[in-house]
Amino acid sequence: MSARTAVFLVFALNGAALGSWAPRTPALSAQVHAAPGVFGLALLGASVGMLCAASVSGRLIERGGTRAVVAGSTVIACVALPLVGYATSVALLGAALFVLGASVGALDVAMNVAGVVIERRLGKPIMPTLHAGFSFGALAGSLAAGLAASHGWSPGRHLVVAAIAALVVLALIIRAVPGARPVKSAEAVPAPLRAPVRRPVLWLLAAVALCSAIAEGASSDWSALLMTTEHGMGQGAAALAFSGFALAMALARLGGAWTQRRFGATRALAFGAGLAAAGLVVAAIVPLAAFGYLGFALAGVGLAAAFPIALSLAGDAGKRADGSGGERELAFVTTIAYSGFLAGPPLVGGIAQLTSLSLSFLVVGLVAAIIVPAALGARRVRLREETLTPTAR
Repeated sequence: MSARTAVFLVFALNGAALGSWAPRTPALSAQVHAAPGVFGLALLGASVGMLCAASVSGRLIERGGTRAVVAGSTVIACVALPLVGYATSVALLGAALFVLGASVGALDVAMNVAGVVIERRLGKPIMPTLHAGFSFGALAGSLAAGLAASHGWSPGRHLVVAAIAALVVLALIIRAVPGARPVKSAEAVPAPLRAPVRRPVLWLLAAVALCSAIAEGASSDWSALLMTTEHGMGQGAAALAFSGFALAMALARLGGAWTQRRFGATRALAFGAGLAAAGLVVAAIVPLAAFGYLGFALAGVGLAAAFPIALSLAGDAGKRADGSGGERELAFVTTIAYSGFLAGPPLVGGIAQLTSLSLSFLVVGLVAAIIVPAALGARRVRLREETLTPTAR
């Protein structure tokens, strides 16, 4: 198995982990006897775990290697999935989701570092294609979850089977994942670049990833409600808005690498952001269901490459003379982006509570549009950095 295929499957495993448990939230809520507000607090455990793990994953990868972190985090996730499925109280569910979120957060950083390694080997961008693996993995996991639910499987039984399947896939691919051992020799590793927090280019790339995360999270969590409240659709038909968004994003990511090579990272980011902003605005203000579906599909296409390109550029910004580096830079950008998944949905809900859901999505469209100046600023700062000597950097 090629390293590229193995890393693609790692992305798919990460997506499948989300797709496996998230659709079972109605059954999990009933299982722990939680009201919606209390259940929402339990769900925060996953987001907090992801944030905590992402902030330290760069150092873990530097010390243990990408392959070890991929293997360890996947195994922990496979242990956490049944714990989520068999949780009998809100506290136990929140704790299990924290562990699952932490393992997935570490895996997220490690798989993106592995993706950057593949890009450097090939000499061309492939990160959007790898992220398509995540999208298709999430789609496969959600379909399996729906099948399990329709056959009356409990969350525990379903998630045990999902965990076993993930472990089998991991065993088949792990030897092909790059990054078996980190470099130990002090002479072999040049002095690192400035700390990520002190590099403006990384803050700008983090802004790209953050805005993308907010827009993606809003579309995932609120698209169906917008279709029911503002477009008069039934719940079943409204759910198709997110399906269209997710499918459009997955398909667009398959062609995202070609778009990045053909037009450059900055142009791909800027055009995609403009398309996403336009789609979200159309979905918000045009009171016709067809335009709602169209708007969310456009948003999926426009946002498809934003997150993967931002991470690819972050890894490239951390590249050292010997071809290594980028772990801490990726972890820094990922951590900030995760805060968007955490804060975005409540932000949309708060604005909707004060005004309307349509106005909330107009604000989300504006957030997506901010990707354009952030991407342009990151390009200018990076070009300026490249003119400096390594010591000055």
